[in-house]
Amino acid sequence: MAAKRIGILTGGGDVPGLNSVIKTVVYRGSEIGCEMIGIRRGWEGLTHVNLSDPASRSRYILPLNRENTRSIDRTGGTYLHSSRTNPSKMKKLPPVLEGQDFPTRQTTRKGVAATTFDVTKAVRKNIDTLGLDYLIAIGGDDTLSYAAELDRQGMNVIAVPKTMDNDVRNTEYCIGFSTAITRAMDGIERQRTTVGSHERIGLFRVFGRDAGYTALYTAYVTSIRCCIPEYKVDLKKLIELLIKDKRHNPSNYALAILSEGAEWEGYQVKEYGEPDAFGHRKKMSVAEDLSNEIKASTGEETIVSDLTYDLRSGSPDFVDRMVAATFAGMAMDAINEGKHGFMTAINNGCYTLEQIPDPKLGPRRVDIASQYNTDRYRPTYDNKLGLPVFLTRA
Repeated sequence: MAAKRIGILTGGGDVPGLNSVIKTVVYRGSEIGCEMIGIRRGWEGLTHVNLSDPASRSRYILPLNRENTRSIDRTGGTYLHSSRTNPSKMKKLPPVLEGQDFPTRQTTRKGVAATTFDVTKAVRKNIDTLGLDYLIAIGGDDTLSYAAELDRQGMNVIAVPKTMDNDVRNTEYCIGFSTAITRAMDGIERQRTTVGSHERIGLFRVFGRDAGYTALYTAYVTSIRCCIPEYKVDLKKLIELLIKDKRHNPSNYALAILSEGAEWEGYQVKEYGEPDAFGHRKKMSVAEDLSNEIKASTGEETIVSDLTYDLRSGSPDFVDRMVAATFAGMAMDAINEGKHGFMTAINNGCYTLEQIPDPKLGPRRVDIASQYNTDRYRPTYDNKLGLPVFLTRA
């Protein structure tokens, strides 16, 4: 194989396992004669960089080798840093691109009109200037949606899915999910002592804007109730179930876990702040709102715990290290074979390559009929025979 120059970037929120991908890609690349170029701060590294300015180049472009990646897999986060940048919908042109002509789009959100710029032309120019033959994009739905567009426009892209929400289409597993569940499980089990000591109802909030996998699987392994975005619960019934759990518990406490996007009938999660590059605003805590409802209707005291960022921080567990290293090896195999437009994936419990998901389809969601008990607001535990290890099919 002729030597290739390969770029690699991480976009969106960090998760444990990203550095394992980066290191493995670099080590494998060195074995097959590839030069590895790190793009820092995700897609921002290709929209904001001024390659003729040494300071800008140093900020955004980092040559990778065995020496500077030797120990990065021992920690969490991303060695290449990250951002939430969407080159196809930029609200403002970065300084290096000011005065240049780019396609624009007019959008209206909740009555507010805005103009966005598509700077893909500049991204492709920077890729050409860097001499990249391939780009490995590691990210969730948002990052990979632009990766798919870039591949359609002629850049050779291989995608690696990561998100603690586990909601990327075409794969049963995304890097970061196992560690997130393990951390959530540990946090809840530790806090049982406090919630039980004070005889309260413990409410835990986790990430999951559109899909409830993190809440659902944490509930599965901790045997507690959960609320997920895919199903609006009945508030009165939920509170009655929690009060019943509390009264039947020898220590007189109850627990529930909620996705950030969970709702009940007649309620909508409140948002705040400016939308990010992909149109997402931060969500107010549904757990705090449920706490207020419980207090108002029953007088019961609650303890609310936000587990969100704690679940995506720190070093990866065994599963995420293994999957990350394997996905990295698969990505390099695909490049070595001249493939592009593919995403590393797990389907039917087996490693495979799939097409980068079509962003128009949105995130993968929990199948309510087979995975969520709508009478008990719990995961379903029956009829699992023959399912892959992660209990779901892409």
